[in-house]
Formats: sequence, structure tokens, C-alpha cells
Amino acid sequence: MPGTRKLSRPTAHRMSMLRGLVTAAIEKERLETTVTRAKDVAALVEKMITLGKTGTLAARRQAMSFITKEDAVRKLFEELAHRFENRSGGYTRVTRIGPRRGDAAEMAVLEILGE
Repeated sequence: MPGTRKLSRPTAHRMSMLRGLVTAAIEKERLETTVTRAKDVAALVEKMITLGKTGTLAARRQAMSFITKEDAVRKLFEELAHRFENRSGGYTRVTRIGPRRGDAAEMAVLEILGE
């Protein structure tokens, strides 16, 4: 499901990290992380919103297998799916915000768009 970036982590750790970031992005609709993580998470959030737009039980179960909290799945299917029902893609925005103070990693903000 995720992209081809390995993010310097073993597969299980990377998938766990991405699942947590996707859940947080759906819950808060805004996430501050590194640029490469934000790009991977944006792709996954787009796929989850597309699942939410289908609205079937199978899609809900597929989303539940990836997203870690039931409240986030509920928000995805009830709020975000209805918000983007007339839009065919481009639900997220990644904005670069400059280097991180500690290690100078390039940081970005991932946002789920309003309409």
C-alpha cells in the first residue's frame, strides 16, 4: 500500500509508523513531520479518503485494518467522505516549513483540505 520509500526502517516498524501518522492526520487534519514522511502519509490519506467515499462495508473493514482507531474511521466515513464527495482527488496539501532545529531535517506540514 505505501510508496517505495524505506525511511531507514525495517518493514514492520515503517508500517507501524505510517499507520500511526495516517491515524493522527485523519484525527487532527494537520500534521507536522519531515517532508519524505509527509509525502508517504499524504498518499495513504488520499487512498483512505477514496475508500471512505465508496462507503461500503468492505471499504470500512479495509480502512479499519490500516487505521488504528475506530473514531478516526468514523470521522473518515462520516465527515471527510461527505466533504470531498464532489472532488476526485487532491484531498491533502504538503507545505514545506524549513529545517528542524535539532538535525536540520527538512520539515513539512500535511493538511487535509477544507473543501
